[in-house]
Amino acid sequence: MEFPKLKNRFVLAPMADVTNLPFRLLCREYGASLASTEQINAFAFTKSNKLNIEKAKTCEQDRPLVFQLSGADGIIMLKAAKKNKNYDILDINMGCPSKKIVKQGFGAALLNEKQKIKRMMKLLTKNLKVPVTVKMRSGFKKDEAVEIAKTLEKAGVSAITLHARTQYQKYSGSADWSTIKKMKEAVKIPIIGNGDVTSPEKAYEMLEKTGCDYVMIGRAAIKNPSIFKQCIDYGKYKIYDAPDEIKMLKRYVELCKEHECETNLKFIASSFLKGKNGAARARDKIARAKSDEEVVEIFNSFLNKA
Repeated sequence: MEFPKLKNRFVLAPMADVTNLPFRLLCREYGASLASTEQINAFAFTKSNKLNIEKAKTCEQDRPLVFQLSGADGIIMLKAAKKNKNYDILDINMGCPSKKIVKQGFGAALLNEKQKIKRMMKLLTKNLKVPVTVKMRSGFKKDEAVEIAKTLEKAGVSAITLHARTQYQKYSGSADWSTIKKMKEAVKIPIIGNGDVTSPEKAYEMLEKTGCDYVMIGRAAIKNPSIFKQCIDYGKYKIYDAPDEIKMLKRYVELCKEHECETNLKFIASSFLKGKNGAARARDKIARAKSDEEVVEIFNSFLNKA
């Protein structure tokens, strides 16, 4: 099934303990053209695990939505995919490098089992009525990503997101964008580039250097959800506004209340302050705050004095 054409080229990455419904909606309000649930364990989802059901929570404004599953059993993934009725694209995680995930045979571990992932993806693409995509790393070895991409394309996958680091790199070192370029040249399906996009300038540099169809932004969006609007504005005008952190934080709190979700506010507020001069003391106060209201008060006080 064909991957949908998005309203712009900048999409939000799935991130554990970050991309809940309020955070996705916040990024969408700033222009993100696609957003994903955080990684959800397929087996736990089929058993109606409360935590994983909450991760899949969505609403009408949260579209188009990617439902990302992790696992190593195609049948279980198919059951989980059919159990959830509220998403537009199914994504299979073949990129998570954490020891806990890899030890179970999930995430990046699947890249070592090419025949298995071929069978798994054929099963999913033939039995689902939504596009099926894969988010992967460059592999365990540096030069195996292109062959894996060809295998996925033949299995019916609609698009591939490549985080251009190997499993062993985890989040260290530099992303090798040349691998994204090689993959784009080797297959006909859309390629979404991911890795080291820290600014609008970097987003357009990736588009130019790799020829990828879309750019996925992860860690930079945690610090600044308005980066999507900045990317759009930079493409039009070559300038963009600085982020309004107070406005973003207050809106995040509103969205959490509106959709009855836990706020994770200490983490979000501390992320917004990363890199600011003198922020260490404010972040320490935020960590010790007793309520969301106190977090917002500390946050406002620091930025108003800065």
